[in-house]
Amino acid sequence: MSNVLLLTSAREAAGDIVPSLGLLPHAIRVAPAVADQVAIARPAPDAVLIDARRDLAHARRLLRALQAAPAPVPVIVVVSEGGWAATSADWGADDFLLHTAGPAEVEARLRLVIGRLAQPGGEVPNEIRSGELVVNEATYSAKINGRALDLTFKEFELLKFLAQHPGRVFTRAQLLQEVWGYDYFGGTRTVDVHVRRLRAKLGADNEELIGTVRNVGYRFVPGKSSQRAAESAGAAGKTGAAEVSGIRPGPRPADPARDGNRGAGRPDQAGVITAGPGSRPPGGASGLHGASAGPGSGGPAGLPSLRGTPRTDNPAAARAD
Repeated sequence: MSNVLLLTSAREAAGDIVPSLGLLPHAIRVAPAVADQVAIARPAPDAVLIDARRDLAHARRLLRALQAAPAPVPVIVVVSEGGWAATSADWGADDFLLHTAGPAEVEARLRLVIGRLAQPGGEVPNEIRSGELVVNEATYSAKINGRALDLTFKEFELLKFLAQHPGRVFTRAQLLQEVWGYDYFGGTRTVDVHVRRLRAKLGADNEELIGTVRNVGYRFVPGKSSQRAAESAGAAGKTGAAEVSGIRPGPRPADPARDGNRGAGRPDQAGVITAGPGSRPPGGASGLHGASAGPGSGGPAGLPSLRGTPRTDNPAAARAD
């Protein structure tokens, strides 16, 4: 919780000037728009808000007086919608804030200006990183995979707000209140249109960073692009391994002994089957077809000849033989 001093010439409460202040846990004190109020305030304020909604010239003079103070205090100038055109860098303010800004934006701007003064060198982390997405709050820019995104102001605010709350689901009404402000009277269809545009600009590989929760709203899904890249890399590795395993082996060196036996039993160019060395004759073990008979035998070698056996129909004569 921080001590915030609100300097204003209007006789209004802090919640009437910046409605979001009533929803934040900061200690808010309202004082007249005079530079001396900062010096006499106890405890000392961590940040000062200057109400410039109705009188920009007076607010600028007050800002210069505060810059001349011996103990600098972070100053945020609160402006109306029409006051944006009059603001510039030569004002010397630490930041500017629209009086209808949502609680998340007010909290972020207070945190940044207070932290910037507290750290040495005036440098504080002002980037939101999630995977390949980088959102820079100071320069109002965003990049994905090193590529700059061309976003409108509301598209940037919507992306920044979602990225600040990864995994949390917001309804369309909540996003309207936080990003568009309390004075916006448009329908929730505006949120859907901006989400669709954001996804298109993020690209097909990163559009799932903004997830849809059916019948509820939207949420930021951190690291979705990194996970998809890892899965793609794994798939590419598997494809490469499959290609390597599918390489056909080259021809084997010639082996005369193997080639000689392999040629046995194959028809030559004339269609005659030739037998290799040590091979058996065609026709199997019986050798009845195309085999030569042994000498002195009436049939093939190793088999008894049937030519010398007389044929008779008398069983008794056969037994006499």
